[in-house]
Amino acid sequence: MLCFTVRVRQEWMIIPCKDPSLNIHWLGQEALTRYRERQVYCGDLHCIDDVKFSVRRCQGLGLLDPGDTIRDVLENNDFVQIVIQGDTDEIDPLTSDMVSQQHQEAQQYIDFDGNSLTTEQLVQLGEACYKIKLTSEAERRVNESRGLVEKIVNKEQVEYGINTGFGKFARTVIPREKLKELQENVILSTAVGVGDPLSPKRTRMLLALRINVLAKGYSGISLETLNQMIQAFNASCLSYVPEKGTVGASGDLAPLAHLGLGLMGEGKMWSPKSGWADAKYVLQAHGLRPISLKAKEGLALINGTQMITSLGAEAVERATAIARQADIIAALTLEVLKGTTRAFDSDVHDLRPHPGQIEVAARFRSVLHSDVHPSGIAESHQFCGHVQDAYTLRCCPQVHGVANDTIRFVKSILVTEMNSVTDNPIVLVGRGEVISCGNFHGEYPAKALDYLAIGVHELASISERRIERLCNPSLSGLPAFLVSDGGLNSGFMMPHCTAAALVLAIELLAACQGLEFLRPLHTTEPLERVYKLVRLAVKPLVKDRFMAPDFKIAHKLLIEEKVWKTVQHYIEHSDSPQTAE
Repeated sequence: MLCFTVRVRQEWMIIPCKDPSLNIHWLGQEALTRYRERQVYCGDLHCIDDVKFSVRRCQGLGLLDPGDTIRDVLENNDFVQIVIQGDTDEIDPLTSDMVSQQHQEAQQYIDFDGNSLTTEQLVQLGEACYKIKLTSEAERRVNESRGLVEKIVNKEQVEYGINTGFGKFARTVIPREKLKELQENVILSTAVGVGDPLSPKRTRMLLALRINVLAKGYSGISLETLNQMIQAFNASCLSYVPEKGTVGASGDLAPLAHLGLGLMGEGKMWSPKSGWADAKYVLQAHGLRPISLKAKEGLALINGTQMITSLGAEAVERATAIARQADIIAALTLEVLKGTTRAFDSDVHDLRPHPGQIEVAARFRSVLHSDVHPSGIAESHQFCGHVQDAYTLRCCPQVHGVANDTIRFVKSILVTEMNSVTDNPIVLVGRGEVISCGNFHGEYPAKALDYLAIGVHELASISERRIERLCNPSLSGLPAFLVSDGGLNSGFMMPHCTAAALVLAIELLAACQGLEFLRPLHTTEPLERVYKLVRLAVKPLVKDRFMAPDFKIAHKLLIEEKVWKTVQHYIEHSDSPQTAE
């Protein structure tokens, strides 16, 4: 027998269907009949035959033809919504969020041991590239940790968070028969976040990171409960976690409580199959059971810094992608401005051997004029007597370099945090003790991310100054604002103002536009490939046009790391000559 989860107004219900040859109109009428039977007053539905309604899928809000047979358009456990004509709140706004998310179920697994998760892996887990399974060693540690909690409960030994109240109620001892209720209450009372839900990607990252921390075996959670969390992750059954409400000083109590709430079958959940729906129905549709919390488990779900850290992991991976592409864009700008490459000589940077500075200088040498990749543009001004360039060009290894070192430092902090025990209390099996502590405090990832923001800002700031040089004819030798018929056309005048938000994308477009005025000369092979990448999607600016779509395309090229991938081979297989010239 088929079953469907159906929403009528604010009510969800399971509708069984013994005969799949019945049509969609029958399903709607059956749902309305059951809805009417549940309501104390439902006068507008007195005669179901007279009610006008439509039936939509919850995922995608696709309208179903009332005459279609159920077997032809629906699958078992599908989620649908009945929209009654005339209702002011016809469509649940939640069902319209994230409906366009494309989801392809992962086939590969990452083994979680609680000790070795990277920021790159966490982002990939957020993108549903992998499922999760525990290592046998992690399972052993979890069982041992749970065993100590059970021993404490059986001995009726008083320990904070296991059989006491929380916070100001830490001295209140809770009787054994109410320990389950205690753990449920800490979830219910702490789920006080507000705002729109996190995206599926970010919710997957949050859930994956909490699973990784619990897999370390210091939280006292049972293997049964942890496996239920893993099953929910692997099915992409994702709780409604509001974007706002975390404190940081107390860890991420509110968002983690919302994460746990959905796993308990309370509140809303999202899955690729259902869209947003009541959590208990989403879990049921995927063959999963709500978590039934045991002693200590509610606290184990909510104490930690996983919201800050997972969002930080996403930020640091994006910063990594932007930083290395910033080097390529800056090199292209230097070519267009006919700058000298002598400032990137390896001997110069060996005398101030910061890793980021050396790395950036090497990237510049890999893509600029050399015997390996000659540049017609560089050769055209080889004997011009030009000695040095402005700071915005000459000092790229120093400015971009410290941004790269900042990103590396922040990543090291986050990776440590991702694989750390951030519970309170902590279950120490080897000592047979449970210790209250402050590992939940969010200061480490928070301060590291402040530092990351400063580093990335420097990339934007210096890029904006390079755009100024490209647009200013007295500095570039190019037409004002990189356009012919200046005055009639304004060219990159206003994009330069917009650069505060889309700075590297606009510098990329401006540098490619600058190349147009140096033709028929060509730059190096790597930089010509970057130019061709851009020109496949964005035409040269011959006269003024609406440029917002161009900015969006260039931004997407950077977000998808297309610029980096275009030159990656040249950089990784370059001998990086001592000097580019």
